[in-house]
Amino acid sequence: MLEKTVRFNALYDFYHPLLTEKQRDYMDLYYVDDYSLGEIAEEFGISRQAVYDNLKRTETTLESFEAKLGLYETYIKRQQVLSELRALMKSEDYTREAGLALLSKIENVDEEAE
Repeated sequence: MLEKTVRFNALYDFYHPLLTEKQRDYMDLYYVDDYSLGEIAEEFGISRQAVYDNLKRTETTLESFEAKLGLYETYIKRQQVLSELRALMKSEDYTREAGLALLSKIENVDEEAE
């Protein structure tokens, strides 16, 4: 469950401008502010089922955006290569060539996503 929450928080960070105001409101309350379905339902004067259905549709929408645009996946890949670069720079095995190779890999992450 935590992994799912982290993923949807990340997808929401990337794609929230593409959502409707109502979708953003529900996602903010559920994923950011940790409201329960019942609390959100009470806040908006609707049923828990209506909140649940809206959140599920929004999650599907976010996954669809990610499948088409891949911003989160690209971000994760870039962070992994940056981590490799940091580790390399701290190690005794660091060479200028190895550092430049990892920098080139970072630059190419966007091209690989296309």
